[in-house]
Amino acid sequence: MNILMFGDVVGRPGRAVLSEHLREIITEYEADIVIVNGENASGGNGLTLKNAKQLMALPINCITMGNHVWKQKEILDYLDDYPMIVRPINYPDALPGKGIYQFEHEGTKIAVLNASGQVFMEELDSPFGVIERRLEAILDGCDVLIVDFHAETTSEKLAMGHWLDGKAAIVAGTHTHVQTADARLLPKGTAYITDLGMTGPAESVLGVQKEIIVHKMLTKLPARFEIEKAYPRQINGICVSVDESTYRPTAIERICRIYQSPGASSMKR
Repeated sequence: MNILMFGDVVGRPGRAVLSEHLREIITEYEADIVIVNGENASGGNGLTLKNAKQLMALPINCITMGNHVWKQKEILDYLDDYPMIVRPINYPDALPGKGIYQFEHEGTKIAVLNASGQVFMEELDSPFGVIERRLEAILDGCDVLIVDFHAETTSEKLAMGHWLDGKAAIVAGTHTHVQTADARLLPKGTAYITDLGMTGPAESVLGVQKEIIVHKMLTKLPARFEIEKAYPRQINGICVSVDESTYRPTAIERICRIYQSPGASSMKR
């Protein structure tokens, strides 16, 4: 079984490049499962219902979220109707949505869990504590556990990876929009990467027009962030191969594709 995970989709450019090239990447990697982080998919902040439906029309099994999950207020009204959209599990239980999505693929029970970090992030329940309280029940109900840990610091993500090593099949970090070069199998077998990276405008600062951010850094003046619309655009993620008899990962590969123009073939980076 091959599982694709893609990092934060940023705005219309991210949605467009994914829509144009996702199917060819699925074919190339003979992928069975696709998971996409969509918390920046609407203007760089949150996920509208319209944009959620655009993503769900693609061959995507699950959309994970993060600290921008509530930026589009309409999600409060629609999230319960779309269980494949998963918000961080360590938000209060009374809020709409769930922190885990469970489904089957050809008899294999898969669970996708989303959690938000605490360091330099909004103050939520400890992701470690929340997962610890639920982990036994989660593992009893699935064969393959996939974790999107949406966190700021490398240390917190690495700690989560090592803590879940041998329990989760995959622990992948999101949020920083910069793909890390540490994709590997941890000692007990979990496939791990500190950050998947970003799907969106490549020549930008985390998806925002670079001129805006440079000016803000130089002047310290407030600025309205605008998503970079121009090419090139990128798709960042990983492909993890999982043995269907043992449910253990056998390989992890980083994916970093650059597209110079609409319809162009990709360059690997």
